[in-house]
Amino acid sequence: MQGVSGKRQVLGLVGWLLLVLVAGAIGAAASVQAATFYATLAQPSWAPPAAVFGPVWSVLYVLMGIAAWLVWRRGGWAAQRRALTVFVAQLALNALWSWLFFGWHLGAAAMLDIVVLWMLIVVTVAMFWRARPLAGLLLLPYLAWVSFASALNYAVWQLNPQALG
Repeated sequence: MQGVSGKRQVLGLVGWLLLVLVAGAIGAAASVQAATFYATLAQPSWAPPAAVFGPVWSVLYVLMGIAAWLVWRRGGWAAQRRALTVFVAQLALNALWSWLFFGWHLGAAAMLDIVVLWMLIVVTVAMFWRARPLAGLLLLPYLAWVSFASALNYAVWQLNPQALG
């Protein structure tokens, strides 16, 4: 944002990073026993080891926070209300997915959640791209990972109807 102090810019970046990390922490709270539960489930041959998920999500959350900050810098919340609202909505669905899948073992609900999440990410990428192309670009790894995670969610759900009914 033009004319905004460097201090406000830094606080804005910290705020957006904190928001995405809080969403990640909410999801992680549901995933405390995720590795143990995940290990009991039948997996497709292409499923990554459980240890991959934490590092991947950590990088993605940082990229998401930076992307939101870049859009916020284009006039703040008032100018970017739609794009940032969609971003926050998809972030809430992101956090909810872990509870549905790992916390409550609801495979169908988790699948519905991740499909709607994927659609909101596509909308967010488009809106962020219009506001600041770099912001949209920073969300592409997230979209790719959630695309992969959607296929994995479906496969694991189908392979484990008794555990994820």
